[in-house]
Amino acid sequence: MRVTIRELLAKKGSSPIVVATAYDAWMAGIVDEAVDMILIGDSLGMVVQGQESTIPVTLDEMIYHTRMVVRGSKKAFILADLPFLSYQSSVRDAVIAAGRLLKEGYAQGVKLEGGKRVVPQVEAMVAAGIPVLGHLGLTPQSIHAFGSYGKRAKNQEAANLLVEDALALEQAGVSMIVLENIPHALAARVSKVLAIPTIGIGAGADCDGQVQVFHDLFGFSDFAPRHAVRYLDCGQEMKQAMQKFAAAVRSRDFISK
Repeated sequence: MRVTIRELLAKKGSSPIVVATAYDAWMAGIVDEAVDMILIGDSLGMVVQGQESTIPVTLDEMIYHTRMVVRGSKKAFILADLPFLSYQSSVRDAVIAAGRLLKEGYAQGVKLEGGKRVVPQVEAMVAAGIPVLGHLGLTPQSIHAFGSYGKRAKNQEAANLLVEDALALEQAGVSMIVLENIPHALAARVSKVLAIPTIGIGAGADCDGQVQVFHDLFGFSDFAPRHAVRYLDCGQEMKQAMQKFAAAVRSRDFISK
């Protein structure tokens, strides 16, 4: 049986929620037993597709990767990102896109970026029976508006606006909120004021859970954000192993059993 949204909500104030991204069946199999939730993030645009941002990722691509993750996992709650322009233009678009991620991708819930401006979309999706997670702070789909991936809500005015957004999302019916790359004290403040769990990424230890990108955890990328924590450096070891294989072939020392 998979973890349910009710089980995740019950962890508020009791047990931290463990979240990691995965983008195919192989990655899902690696993280599934250890985590409570797997996020199929539109970060796949950067770490899998080699794009410069998450913006080019399409809804069909998100559905495709979500289905692979579902096939490779058995236990974790499956959460999929709504990609850029799948929900911003209208409430109808948002409900259809979210419904497709559940109906065709087999996700259990969806995540979207934004605060008060996406409340109508959240309310409609929740009314349709779709679990929804919010995402505040650094919102990668707005990179062209921000101009950088730096920390957000650093002054008091911006912090207060973020708290207002979080409360508006909670009122609209989101189940949890991801807080990305904001001051740790602000994340603690938001986590305390909300009755729903917060999931931090670069937001300190006081959130109700933490999420990390698969490639950052295992060193599959030469670049990692400042908030990333690397537990293994698999990328370098694999490159070295590949060089050994190539050298063995070129020197005619390669023997296949």
